[in-house]
Amino acid sequence: MYSRNLTAIKILGISALLVQCRSGEKSASEKNTDRPNIIYILADDLGYGDLGVYGQKRIETPNIDRLAANGMLFTQHYSGAPVSAPSRCVLLTGKHTGHSQVRGNDEWGSRGDVWNYRAMIADSTLEGQRPLATGTITIAGLLQKGGYKTGMVGKWGLGAPHTESIPTKMGFDYFFGINCQRMAHTYYPLFLYENEHRVYLNNDTVAPNTRLREGADPYNLSSYDAYNLKDYAPDRMFARITDFVNNNKDTTFFLYWATPIPHAALQAPQKWIDFYVKKFGDEKPYSGDQGYFPHRYPHAAYAGMISYLDEQVGKLVQQLKELGIYENTLIVLSSDNGPTYNGGTDSPWFDSGGPFRSEQGFGKGNVNEGGIRVPMIASWPLRIKPGAVSDHISAFWDVLPTLCDVAGIKPPENIDGISFLPELTGGNQVKHEYLYWEFPESGGQQAVISGDFKAMRKNMDKGNREFVLFNLKTDPGETENIASANPDIILKIKEIIKKEHQDSPTNPRYVNE
Repeated sequence: MYSRNLTAIKILGISALLVQCRSGEKSASEKNTDRPNIIYILADDLGYGDLGVYGQKRIETPNIDRLAANGMLFTQHYSGAPVSAPSRCVLLTGKHTGHSQVRGNDEWGSRGDVWNYRAMIADSTLEGQRPLATGTITIAGLLQKGGYKTGMVGKWGLGAPHTESIPTKMGFDYFFGINCQRMAHTYYPLFLYENEHRVYLNNDTVAPNTRLREGADPYNLSSYDAYNLKDYAPDRMFARITDFVNNNKDTTFFLYWATPIPHAALQAPQKWIDFYVKKFGDEKPYSGDQGYFPHRYPHAAYAGMISYLDEQVGKLVQQLKELGIYENTLIVLSSDNGPTYNGGTDSPWFDSGGPFRSEQGFGKGNVNEGGIRVPMIASWPLRIKPGAVSDHISAFWDVLPTLCDVAGIKPPENIDGISFLPELTGGNQVKHEYLYWEFPESGGQQAVISGDFKAMRKNMDKGNREFVLFNLKTDPGETENIASANPDIILKIKEIIKKEHQDSPTNPRYVNE
């Protein structure tokens, strides 16, 4: 009887499988053990030390800390570049900045007055950054072709409206958020984009860098009323994240959540400002002299933005659990570069760089550790051991091959990344021989990490070709230049740069020597 029943079950199973193959559908049981959903959360200017699990003492991030406790925390992960656009290009294409199309924040100024906020509102052809080439292969496009439903919510920064370089033409089935990174300099914009069209918000927008009115008392809260509008863009964006997950709970999806938080301007929900005012006490107002908007309580606002993001992460995880898809969802959280120094953020006060310097000249905009060493947390309950900590050296160009590996998709051959899936799951991890960056802005910079050593050179626009060299194992703060004592390492660095640098089609500024 048992063998007869087993035979019948096998026949039924084969029949069901044939039906599924014809229809392209999968059963719920298959879905639970098949390829995971993937959610990649990219914060904006979040420092290595801005999260509790990385040592932050003043800002509370219990949900992100819990994500790390249930997954793996990386201690030596690097962004693609020290500023936004090139870092995101590296992330999505798997090519480091020696090979990538975008190597700086190229605002495509030849179009006209692109920095005029009100002009961009009136003329959408002034929005956006210089576009990627038509047909550029991205991780979204690869996953889309591999059967994933792909969505992006947040800040794009890699093209412009009316070009082929917008999310829906670069592999995303759905997009909601900010196309142009300059338009992200306020959290109360006049509009966001849904796919290719503007969605207007209930805001009487205030242009970035608008200072307090003349004679206003900086200690009086009412002096800041003009900057507190109605539709907070991160609220609207998170609602679309909730919808995207609900709408795709029965499929396999990839969600790229590129939150603009905590990039200046300092604009946080009032409940979080109140929370931190109570915690920090009174403080000196930020006048707006370093850009963006003034704020009565700048420390409370910066902390409040990060705690607000943490709150959203907690809500997303809870949603995944309620839908029964949390266990087989890979969640990765990182930041596009190190903490900034302007807009009233005060990174040194928060120790946002953690063990690395984060003040101007060392954080965002610089290839120092404070500018490119970023947090990365990965959670995947079915595959990643809880509470794991990894010192594997990895970078943004590794994300594309890793997610391809996770999804069972062959990555392109002409990329620079190495999949770190084995590191996530306890396998035999292949390591980089070295990592390379070049950055044509902030004076022109290059950096190479090889083993424990890091070589950098800055001020290349002024003719500097001399390297400084640090041993990151013994000197993570990059304080002792040991270049003169290690000419053999410098010679090796020069050979690496010669091998890895290719002229950029849009910004061929480097002398390769």
